[in-house]
Amino acid sequence: MAGRRFLITGASRGIGFATAQQMANNGDVPIGLARTQPDDFPGEFFPVDLSDRSSTQSALDQVLAAGAIDGVLNNVGIVRPGNIGEIDLDDWADVQDITVRSAIQTVQAAMPGMVERKWGRVVNISSVVSLGGVVGRSSYGSSKASLEHLTRMWALELAQYGITVNDVAPGPVSTELFRENNPPGSPGEARYLSMVPLGKLGTVEDISSAVCFLMSESAGWITGQTLRVDGGSSIGAASLL
Repeated sequence: MAGRRFLITGASRGIGFATAQQMANNGDVPIGLARTQPDDFPGEFFPVDLSDRSSTQSALDQVLAAGAIDGVLNNVGIVRPGNIGEIDLDDWADVQDITVRSAIQTVQAAMPGMVERKWGRVVNISSVVSLGGVVGRSSYGSSKASLEHLTRMWALELAQYGITVNDVAPGPVSTELFRENNPPGSPGEARYLSMVPLGKLGTVEDISSAVCFLMSESAGWITGQTLRVDGGSSIGAASLL
């Protein structure tokens, strides 16, 4: 069915924005939550600092006042690098809070309406880093691993209401933020490319296509799964020897 309203956190750029564009092209209504509203966002947008619990709840109340939510994409997250000896506990708490708490909060807001209609979709954005393999990502990787666990748990709890819950776990994706830190031809880009057997970075459209499929009617018998859209990063580097 077209015309469903899908809530997206971290919707101002990157994967969130690309997903909003694809949803709009599919005839659905993306509802964006992020600090800054893009001029060309293709749906409804509610500026909010998702790191603030009360502000997040206020924005969610506004979203619900405008109409029911049919699905949620939990996309927002932050990276605070640090090896175990360097982890700042406040940074750790910030990463867990904005990634995990905001996901719980958005699903709790959307759930009553989805339960009533016996239809709903939840997609969480995880990461190949949840499996390890990138040093200095304890905070980020563990927050994404938490989302993978919550995906399975919520899928069990919500299946009786016709609500599916899945997870998309990207590998290295060429987003604006990635390019700010890893310009083309840089050692950083080369390091990430060495992780990808297919030998190329993902695009935001690679990820948004997977998300939109899991949000669709066609994916109605898929739940509790992690779809790794990563060019093979999660299976290890290809060897030609």
